[in-house]
Amino acid sequence: SQNISDLTGIGDFLALTHLTCFLNSITSLDLSNNTALIYLNCYVNLITSLNLSNNTALIYLNCFDNSITSLNLSANTALTLLDCHNNQLTSLDVSANPALTTLNCGNNPLTSLDVSANPALTTLYCNNNQLTSLDLSANTALTQLICSFNQLTSLDLRNGNNTMITYLNSTENPNLTCIDVDDETWSNANWTDIDSWTSFSEDCSAGDGGQTYVPDDNFEAYLEANGM
Repeated sequence: SQNISDLTGIGDFLALTHLTCFLNSITSLDLSNNTALIYLNCYVNLITSLNLSNNTALIYLNCFDNSITSLNLSANTALTLLDCHNNQLTSLDVSANPALTTLNCGNNPLTSLDVSANPALTTLYCNNNQLTSLDLSANTALTQLICSFNQLTSLDLRNGNNTMITYLNSTENPNLTCIDVDDETWSNANWTDIDSWTSFSEDCSAGDGGQTYVPDDNFEAYLEANGM
């Protein structure tokens, strides 16, 4: 840390390829003039605004532990790593980042996340958000997924390559009763970090005979006794 609060003037360094400015008090960062930039480490600051609108060469973006409310990544088509956890992002558009392999967007107030345009994605950490559904059926390269502490009711992992996923954690999703997978038997044998009320199925939409999960045994007995 250099106790820097303002990087105004950085735009004149047109040949800049790497910028590391973490652990400072920077509140705003405009790097739109630094078109040669490929590596940015600006984590643990007070950044609310980050302008990367012309940084087409950017490959690595580490901006976690800030106060960023929106992130425009539409110009960053070469981006392979994005770590933006612990910010204030209410939405995140990564549709223009097909080369993305690692995404950590945990600890944000995200209510939705679309990664269908990211076929190279291997690692996804989206824990501690407000996500209600997550479709990873297009992410055939996926090896790690942490989606714990959300509000998921739907999680589709049917990407045809489940055996590549070496780690899955979907715990603390109180309304997630079923996860769509390639092979129910394989998933039961290999993925254990799920909630006790969550099960695997090759087709969750088929349901379980119309049954509803009732955690209270007494309430369940009452419903059954009354033919409900």
